[in-house]
Amino acid sequence: MSRLDGLLARLRKFYGALPAPPADPFTLFVWEVLSVHSVPRKRDAALGALKRIRALTPDAMWRAPQKKLEESVTLAGPYVEQRMRALRTGVDLFRRSPQITAVIKGPAPAALKALKPFPQMGEGGAYRMLLFAGGHAVLPVDARVSRTAARLGYGEQHVDFKKTARSIRIAVSAQLPETIAAYRLAYLLLSQHGAATCTEGDPHCSVCPLLEECPEGQKRLQSAD
Repeated sequence: MSRLDGLLARLRKFYGALPAPPADPFTLFVWEVLSVHSVPRKRDAALGALKRIRALTPDAMWRAPQKKLEESVTLAGPYVEQRMRALRTGVDLFRRSPQITAVIKGPAPAALKALKPFPQMGEGGAYRMLLFAGGHAVLPVDARVSRTAARLGYGEQHVDFKKTARSIRIAVSAQLPETIAAYRLAYLLLSQHGAATCTEGDPHCSVCPLLEECPEGQKRLQSAD
């Protein structure tokens, strides 16, 4: 068992089962748009409302009444206009590129290139699409995963976040089994830890299940003493 295996086992015991993002590419795109400047509870409420009005395919969302779409999207919180604009752009891209699902499941470089035009995705969203909808064994590195991994000693920090993300992916992948399930679990646990415990400004080190093996946590405890 690698060091990372042990850390992830502790996190799994600490957090229990975690919900995964949608596996359908279009639904995952909508999930990404609703996630920005929102919280899981509100995002899931908005996604549920869109599901109830049967607007979770490109054609169905294109045909759905504007008022019902806005009412559903509003449940995710503010920035409704920006979300609606992003969804319209995404719907248009999916409808004009019906082969996008096959591309996402194909070679990763081509898939990442095809996802670049999609709004509010970014590199982290594109890698989530590859992992959860495309079946690629890759690690999405967003701010939460980056923070958690770096504090545990994985990867190097750079001014360019893309370089930081690449460094973390290499370091973490070196200790992960080459299976999609392993990468999905690692992402979910590291992301959840970054959101709930290993927070940016005031991490909850005293309750962290990884404290004994966390260089940053040990440093903070020593500073507090």
